Amino acid sequence: MEQTILSVQNLEKTYHSNQLDSPVLKGLNLDVKQGEFAAVMGPSGSGKTTLLNILSGFLNADGGKVLLDGQDILHAQQEELTQIRQKKLGYVFQDFMLLDSLTTQENVYLPQVIAGKDQKEMMTDTELLFRQFGIRDIVLKYPGQISGGQKQRVAVARALSNHPLLVLADEPTGNLDSRSGEAVMDAFIKAKEEFGATILMVTHDAKAASRTGRVITLKDGEIRSELMKNGSDRSFMEEILHYLGEA
Repeated sequence: MEQTILSVQNLEKTYHSNQLDSPVLKGLNLDVKQGEFAAVMGPSGSGKTTLLNILSGFLNADGGKVLLDGQDILHAQQEELTQIRQKKLGYVFQDFMLLDSLTTQENVYLPQVIAGKDQKEMMTDTELLFRQFGIRDIVLKYPGQISGGQKQRVAVARALSNHPLLVLADEPTGNLDSRSGEAVMDAFIKAKEEFGATILMVTHDAKAASRTGRVITLKDGEIRSELMKNGSDRSFMEEILHYLGEA
């Protein structure tokens, strides 16, 4: 039986502004299995970004639990949380978040250096990631010298560099053209199939979501549906679009 890597239990979050309470997450429950690639979709204001920020440990919740490999990150001490972010979580952002002053190779080295990884292992792992994602020819280039699709593939490599338990991706194809977006999704599929990565992706893009195995839709802070992939990418995309149109 596949192990549950992430278990979100009765998660609640309310924003308070000008004496007004705005509930964003309302007792949300969600499990992600080891090796799963799942997408979270929903309209603006549905709670997607809030959920991702809580899972990342960057935002507190008002109630519930977030268990990562059995450890509740909502109640972890700051030092524990830092270690979790460094060694158990990987991140891929819409705007890449690469450091312009570092080469692409150095960008992938950085989280490994921070985590205190052995230099030889770091170099071997980075070389493997660049080779698998077809970007070996840009290892000495700077972010300003490469395309958006290449930047995002570097970001995926960086997210995987410390062998995290879970990769969180926030609109990873949102700033890319269709061709570059497909290349990035290919990188995620390769990460899942060849590195055993577990990935949870927030996206508005039904085409990107159709490459995953499960789509979780949110509305008004609650899970409204879970769509499972049972056929081709195209048929799954049509199912997603149909559901979103009806929801």
